[in-house]
Amino acid sequence: MIEELKVDDLAVKVYQDRAKMGEAAASAVGERIVKLLSQQEYVNIVFASAPSQNEFLAALIKQTGIDWNRVNAFHVDEYIGLPENAPQKFGSFLNKKIFKHLPFHALNYINGNAPDSFAECGRYAELLQQYPSDIVCLGIGENGHLAFNDPHVADLNDPVRVKIVDLDFECRRQQVTDGTFDNLNSVPKLAITLTIPTLMAGKYIYGIVPGKNKTIAVYNTLYKKISEQCPASVLRTHPNAVLFLDGDSAALIKS
Repeated sequence: MIEELKVDDLAVKVYQDRAKMGEAAASAVGERIVKLLSQQEYVNIVFASAPSQNEFLAALIKQTGIDWNRVNAFHVDEYIGLPENAPQKFGSFLNKKIFKHLPFHALNYINGNAPDSFAECGRYAELLQQYPSDIVCLGIGENGHLAFNDPHVADLNDPVRVKIVDLDFECRRQQVTDGTFDNLNSVPKLAITLTIPTLMAGKYIYGIVPGKNKTIAVYNTLYKKISEQCPASVLRTHPNAVLFLDGDSAALIKS
Protein backbone atom coordinates (compact mmCIF):
# COMPACT_ATOMS: atom_id res chain seq x y z
CA MET A 1 0.00 0.00 0.00
CA ILE A 2 1.27 3.45 -0.93
CA GLU A 3 -1.05 5.55 1.18
CA GLU A 4 -4.02 5.29 3.52
CA LEU A 5 -6.30 8.14 4.55
CA LYS A 6 -9.83 8.98 5.59
CA VAL A 7 -12.09 11.64 4.07
CA ASP A 8 -15.11 12.23 6.29
CA ASP A 9 -16.32 8.67 6.98
CA LEU A 10 -14.77 7.14 3.85
CA ALA A 11 -11.59 5.08 4.21
CA VAL A 12 -9.27 5.39 1.21
CA LYS A 13 -6.48 2.94 0.36
CA VAL A 14 -4.02 3.55 -2.45
CA TYR A 15 -1.95 0.79 -4.06
CA GLN A 16 0.92 0.82 -6.52
CA ASP A 17 -0.93 -0.75 -9.42
CA ARG A 18 -4.23 -2.30 -10.47
CA ALA A 19 -3.15 -5.85 -9.61
CA LYS A 20 -2.19 -5.03 -6.02
CA MET A 21 -5.34 -2.93 -5.63
CA GLY A 22 -7.51 -5.79 -6.89
CA GLU A 23 -5.84 -8.31 -4.61
CA ALA A 24 -6.23 -6.06 -1.58
CA ALA A 25 -9.92 -5.40 -2.31
CA ALA A 26 -10.58 -9.11 -2.86
CA SER A 27 -8.85 -9.99 0.39
CA ALA A 28 -10.91 -7.41 2.28
CA VAL A 29 -14.18 -8.59 0.74
CA GLY A 30 -13.27 -12.23 1.29
CA GLU A 31 -12.51 -11.65 4.95
CA ARG A 32 -15.79 -9.77 5.37
CA ILE A 33 -17.77 -12.62 3.77
CA VAL A 34 -16.19 -15.16 6.11
CA LYS A 35 -16.89 -13.00 9.16
CA LEU A 36 -20.51 -12.41 8.16
CA LEU A 37 -21.06 -16.12 7.48
CA SER A 38 -19.91 -16.83 11.02
CA GLN A 39 -22.78 -14.62 12.23
CA GLN A 40 -25.61 -15.38 9.79
CA GLU A 41 -26.83 -18.11 7.46
CA TYR A 42 -26.46 -16.28 4.14
CA VAL A 43 -24.62 -13.23 2.79
CA ASN A 44 -26.07 -11.01 0.07
CA ILE A 45 -23.58 -9.30 -2.25
CA VAL A 46 -24.20 -6.75 -5.01
CA PHE A 47 -21.59 -6.58 -7.78
CA ALA A 48 -20.69 -3.91 -10.33
CA SER A 49 -19.89 -4.72 -13.96
CA ALA A 50 -17.07 -2.83 -15.67
CA PRO A 51 -13.46 -3.31 -16.77
CA SER A 52 -12.45 -1.47 -13.59
CA GLN A 53 -13.58 -4.55 -11.65
CA ASN A 54 -11.47 -7.07 -13.60
CA GLU A 55 -8.53 -7.37 -11.23
CA PHE A 56 -10.75 -7.44 -8.16
CA LEU A 57 -13.05 -10.16 -9.53
CA ALA A 58 -10.12 -12.25 -10.76
CA ALA A 59 -8.61 -12.15 -7.28
CA LEU A 60 -11.92 -12.74 -5.51
CA ILE A 61 -12.57 -16.09 -7.20
CA LYS A 62 -9.18 -17.24 -5.87
CA GLN A 63 -10.00 -16.47 -2.24
CA THR A 64 -10.07 -19.57 -0.07
CA GLY A 65 -12.18 -20.56 2.90
CA ILE A 66 -15.42 -19.00 1.63
CA ASP A 67 -18.63 -21.06 1.59
CA TRP A 68 -20.05 -19.63 -1.63
CA ASN A 69 -23.04 -21.95 -1.31
CA ARG A 70 -24.28 -19.50 1.31
CA VAL A 71 -23.83 -16.36 -0.80
CA ASN A 72 -26.59 -14.71 -2.87
CA ALA A 73 -25.43 -12.52 -5.76
CA PHE A 74 -27.04 -9.43 -7.30
CA HIS A 75 -25.81 -6.71 -9.65
CA VAL A 76 -26.11 -2.94 -9.64
CA ASP A 77 -27.43 -2.18 -13.13
CA GLU A 78 -28.27 -3.48 -16.60
CA TYR A 79 -28.80 -2.03 -20.07
CA ILE A 80 -32.29 -2.09 -21.54
CA GLY A 81 -32.78 -3.65 -24.96
CA LEU A 82 -29.51 -5.38 -25.77
CA PRO A 83 -29.80 -8.75 -27.55
CA GLU A 84 -29.95 -11.72 -25.18
CA ASN A 85 -26.52 -12.95 -26.31
CA ALA A 86 -24.82 -9.53 -26.26
CA PRO A 87 -21.49 -9.75 -24.39
CA GLN A 88 -21.97 -6.16 -23.20
CA LYS A 89 -24.86 -7.17 -20.94
CA PHE A 90 -23.76 -6.78 -17.36
CA GLY A 91 -25.25 -10.11 -16.40
CA SER A 92 -23.10 -11.71 -19.10
CA PHE A 93 -20.02 -9.85 -17.86
CA LEU A 94 -20.49 -11.04 -14.29
CA ASN A 95 -21.26 -14.57 -15.40
CA LYS A 96 -17.98 -14.67 -17.32
CA LYS A 97 -15.88 -13.00 -14.64
CA ILE A 98 -17.21 -14.58 -11.45
CA PHE A 99 -20.65 -16.21 -11.40
CA LYS A 100 -19.79 -19.29 -13.45
CA HIS A 101 -16.64 -19.89 -11.42
CA LEU A 102 -18.22 -20.17 -7.98
CA PRO A 103 -21.12 -22.19 -6.50
CA PHE A 104 -23.34 -19.29 -5.39
CA HIS A 105 -26.53 -20.13 -3.54
CA ALA A 106 -28.51 -17.88 -5.92
CA LEU A 107 -27.77 -15.61 -8.88
CA ASN A 108 -30.27 -12.78 -9.22
CA TYR A 109 -30.07 -11.07 -12.62
CA ILE A 110 -31.73 -7.84 -13.71
CA ASN A 111 -33.62 -8.59 -16.92
CA GLY A 112 -32.95 -5.72 -19.30
CA ASN A 113 -35.25 -7.34 -21.87
CA ALA A 114 -38.28 -7.79 -19.65
CA PRO A 115 -41.57 -7.00 -21.48
CA ASP A 116 -42.32 -4.40 -18.82
CA SER A 117 -39.22 -2.61 -17.53
CA PHE A 118 -41.16 -0.87 -14.78
CA ALA A 119 -42.43 -4.21 -13.53
CA GLU A 120 -38.87 -5.54 -13.65
CA CYS A 121 -37.73 -2.67 -11.44
CA GLY A 122 -40.45 -3.63 -8.98
CA ARG A 123 -39.51 -7.30 -9.07
CA TYR A 124 -35.85 -6.59 -8.39
CA ALA A 125 -36.69 -4.06 -5.68
CA GLU A 126 -38.73 -6.72 -3.90
CA LEU A 127 -35.81 -9.14 -4.07
CA LEU A 128 -33.51 -6.55 -2.55
CA GLN A 129 -36.02 -5.89 0.20
CA GLN A 130 -36.27 -9.61 0.91
CA TYR A 131 -32.48 -10.06 0.80
CA PRO A 132 -30.92 -6.84 2.17
CA SER A 133 -27.42 -6.16 0.92
CA ASP A 134 -24.61 -7.10 3.26
CA ILE A 135 -21.84 -6.13 0.84
CA VAL A 136 -21.93 -3.76 -2.13
CA CYS A 137 -18.99 -3.84 -4.54
CA LEU A 138 -19.01 -0.92 -6.94
CA GLY A 139 -17.03 1.37 -9.19
CA ILE A 140 -17.20 5.08 -9.93
CA GLY A 141 -17.89 6.44 -13.39
CA GLU A 142 -15.87 9.16 -15.09
CA ASN A 143 -18.80 11.50 -14.42
CA GLY A 144 -18.92 10.44 -10.76
CA HIS A 145 -21.84 8.07 -11.17
CA LEU A 146 -22.58 5.12 -8.91
CA ALA A 147 -24.17 2.28 -10.87
CA PHE A 148 -26.07 4.19 -13.59
CA ASN A 149 -27.01 7.09 -11.35
CA ASP A 150 -25.54 9.79 -13.60
CA PRO A 151 -25.59 13.33 -12.17
CA HIS A 152 -28.72 14.36 -14.07
CA VAL A 153 -30.80 11.45 -12.75
CA ALA A 154 -29.13 10.80 -9.39
CA ASP A 155 -31.10 11.45 -6.21
CA LEU A 156 -29.36 11.03 -2.88
CA ASN A 157 -32.79 10.63 -1.30
CA ASP A 158 -34.43 8.62 -4.05
CA PRO A 159 -37.77 7.19 -2.85
CA VAL A 160 -37.46 4.01 -4.97
CA ARG A 161 -34.99 1.13 -4.79
CA VAL A 162 -34.64 0.43 -8.52
CA LYS A 163 -35.47 2.66 -11.48
CA ILE A 164 -35.18 3.22 -15.22
CA VAL A 165 -32.70 5.94 -16.24
CA ASP A 166 -31.43 7.55 -19.41
CA LEU A 167 -27.65 7.62 -19.69
CA ASP A 168 -25.86 10.91 -20.21
CA PHE A 169 -23.32 11.52 -22.97
CA GLU A 170 -20.27 11.19 -20.74
CA CYS A 171 -21.48 7.89 -19.36
CA ARG A 172 -22.18 6.49 -22.82
CA ARG A 173 -18.84 7.74 -24.13
CA GLN A 174 -17.08 5.96 -21.27
CA GLN A 175 -18.51 2.65 -22.49
CA VAL A 176 -16.74 3.24 -25.81
CA THR A 177 -13.52 4.41 -24.14
CA ASP A 178 -13.55 1.27 -21.99
CA GLY A 179 -13.72 -0.79 -25.19
CA THR A 180 -17.07 -2.32 -24.33
CA PHE A 181 -18.80 -0.88 -27.41
CA ASP A 182 -17.36 -0.02 -30.83
CA ASN A 183 -19.09 3.35 -31.15
CA LEU A 184 -21.45 5.71 -29.35
CA ASN A 185 -24.46 4.79 -31.48
CA SER A 186 -24.30 1.19 -30.31
CA VAL A 187 -24.44 2.13 -26.61
CA PRO A 188 -27.99 1.83 -25.22
CA LYS A 189 -29.60 5.04 -24.00
CA LEU A 190 -31.69 3.42 -21.26
CA ALA A 191 -30.84 1.19 -18.32
CA ILE A 192 -32.17 -0.18 -15.06
CA THR A 193 -30.19 0.79 -11.97
CA LEU A 194 -30.20 0.41 -8.23
CA THR A 195 -30.67 3.88 -6.78
CA ILE A 196 -28.25 5.73 -4.51
CA PRO A 197 -30.12 4.91 -1.26
CA THR A 198 -30.27 1.24 -2.28
CA LEU A 199 -26.52 1.13 -2.79
CA MET A 200 -25.88 3.03 0.42
CA ALA A 201 -28.11 0.61 2.34
CA GLY A 202 -25.40 -2.03 2.08
CA LYS A 203 -23.83 -2.80 5.45
CA TYR A 204 -20.37 -2.69 3.90
CA ILE A 205 -19.34 -0.91 0.70
CA TYR A 206 -16.16 -1.58 -1.27
CA GLY A 207 -15.32 0.79 -4.12
CA ILE A 208 -12.78 -0.43 -6.67
CA VAL A 209 -11.66 2.48 -8.86
CA PRO A 210 -8.40 2.22 -10.84
CA GLY A 211 -7.08 4.07 -13.89
CA LYS A 212 -6.07 7.48 -15.18
CA ASN A 213 -9.52 8.12 -16.61
CA LYS A 214 -10.93 8.07 -13.05
CA THR A 215 -8.52 10.63 -11.57
CA ILE A 216 -10.89 13.59 -11.72
CA ALA A 217 -13.87 11.53 -10.58
CA VAL A 218 -11.91 10.35 -7.55
CA TYR A 219 -10.87 13.91 -6.73
CA ASN A 220 -14.48 15.09 -6.95
CA THR A 221 -15.65 12.15 -4.87
CA LEU A 222 -13.27 13.02 -2.07
CA TYR A 223 -13.18 16.80 -2.10
CA LYS A 224 -16.24 18.29 -3.80
CA LYS A 225 -19.51 19.05 -2.04
CA ILE A 226 -21.62 15.97 -1.32
CA SER A 227 -24.36 16.28 -3.91
CA GLU A 228 -25.88 14.79 -7.04
CA GLN A 229 -23.32 16.69 -9.13
CA CYS A 230 -20.90 13.94 -8.12
CA PRO A 231 -23.09 11.07 -6.92
CA ALA A 232 -20.08 9.10 -5.64
CA SER A 233 -19.40 11.87 -3.09
CA VAL A 234 -22.16 10.31 -0.97
CA LEU A 235 -19.74 7.48 -0.14
CA ARG A 236 -18.16 9.87 2.37
CA THR A 237 -21.26 9.53 4.54
CA HIS A 238 -21.18 5.73 4.88
CA PRO A 239 -19.67 4.38 8.14
CA ASN A 240 -18.34 1.17 6.57
CA ALA A 241 -17.14 2.18 3.09
CA VAL A 242 -13.65 1.66 1.71
CA LEU A 243 -12.33 3.07 -1.56
CA PHE A 244 -9.53 1.10 -3.24
CA LEU A 245 -7.41 3.08 -5.73
CA ASP A 246 -4.27 2.59 -7.78
CA GLY A 247 -1.55 5.17 -8.29
CA ASP A 248 -3.22 6.53 -11.42
CA SER A 249 -6.69 7.11 -10.04
CA ALA A 250 -5.20 8.58 -6.84
CA ALA A 251 -2.95 11.07 -8.67
CA LEU A 252 -4.81 14.16 -7.39
CA ILE A 253 -5.25 13.05 -3.79
CA LYS A 254 -4.08 15.62 -1.24
CA SER A 255 -1.36 14.39 1.08
